Amino acid sequence: MKGIVCQGVNRFAPVELPDPSLSDGHAIVRIKRVGICGTDQHAYRGNQPFFTYPRILGHELAGIIEDIGPNDKGLGIGDQVGVMPYLNCGHCIACRNGSPNCCVNIRVLGVHVDGGMRERMTVPIGHLIHTKGLTLDQSAVLEPLSIGAHAVRRAELKLGETVLVIGAGPIGLGVMAFANYQGAKVIAMDIHDQRLAFCKEWAHVDETIHALHDPKSRLEDITDGDYPTVVFDATGNVHSMSQSFQWVAHGGKLVYVGLVKADISFHDPEFHKREMTLLGSRNATEEDFDTVLHALRQGNIDVDRFITHRAPFDKMIDSFEAWLNPEAKVIKAIVEL
Repeated sequence: MKGIVCQGVNRFAPVELPDPSLSDGHAIVRIKRVGICGTDQHAYRGNQPFFTYPRILGHELAGIIEDIGPNDKGLGIGDQVGVMPYLNCGHCIACRNGSPNCCVNIRVLGVHVDGGMRERMTVPIGHLIHTKGLTLDQSAVLEPLSIGAHAVRRAELKLGETVLVIGAGPIGLGVMAFANYQGAKVIAMDIHDQRLAFCKEWAHVDETIHALHDPKSRLEDITDGDYPTVVFDATGNVHSMSQSFQWVAHGGKLVYVGLVKADISFHDPEFHKREMTLLGSRNATEEDFDTVLHALRQGNIDVDRFITHRAPFDKMIDSFEAWLNPEAKVIKAIVEL
C-alpha cells in the first residue's frame, strides 16, 4: 500500500506500508481525498506544536468504507464518509464535561498519530461521518469548515452582532461563512487584496480591511468607533494575535482560532479596562460537523470555489512546495487518490 511520510523538516518521502487490518470498533476506509491545511504546512516547515517526526500527515479526509463490522451508526461497506480526526480518550475531565475536542489525552490524526496520506487506513467507527448526498470534495472539507463553525458557536454570536475575522485562510473563511450564517455583520481583515476580494465573493462579508493600510481608522469608521464585539484571530501569527486585543470593543470577546508555537503577551490595562473575554477555540465536535453537513446540504457553502488547487496522490510531493508560495494564491488544496 502506498503512503507518503513527512520524515523531517522540508522532507517528504513515498513509502510502502502494510495493509490495515480490521479490529473491533473500527472500519477500514479507502482514502479518496486529503485536504491540505496550515497544520500540514507548519509540520512540513517545523513550526507545528505537539508534533514529532516521522509522521504521515493528513486529517482532512474523505473516503469509502471497505470493511466494517456491526455498529450502531448504521454504516456499511461502500458508504462514503468524512472523518472527525480528533481521537479522544473518553474519560478525562474535558471528555466528561462534553468537550472531547480538547481532550487531555487527545491524539489528532496526522499530528500526534499517523494520518490519511495513504491509500487505506483504519478509523474508529465513532469518528466517521456518513456523507451521503455530498461529494467527496465536500466530505473532505467538513473538518476545516467545522473548526470555523465551532469557533462561531464558542463565541455565542447574537443576530446582528458586529464581528471581525483576522486572517482569510481556509479557517478564517470558515469562521466568516458561519458568522454570516448566524446573522452577524462580518468584517474581514488580511494583508492580501486577492484574499480580501475572495472574502467578499465567497463568504459574503460586509466589509474588508487591509491590515497594512491604517486598519485602526478603517475599523473605527466601519463601527462608528465602537469596535467589534467579537474578534476572531485565525492567523496563527504571533504579531497579529498580540495586536488583536486592540480591536475588541469594551465588554467584547477575543477568540483565538489559530495556533502559534510561541508565547503571546498583551498590555494588561487595555485588557482590564475593556473587561474583555479571551477564548481559545480548538478543533470541533460532532455538533459542529452536523452544522456544516446541514449547511452543505442546503447549498449554503460553495466548495467548488473554496478548493482552488488539486494534485493526484503521486504528484503531491512535487505540488506541496509550490502550494506554500503565496504567489500560487492557494485557498484550499486537495490531494486526490
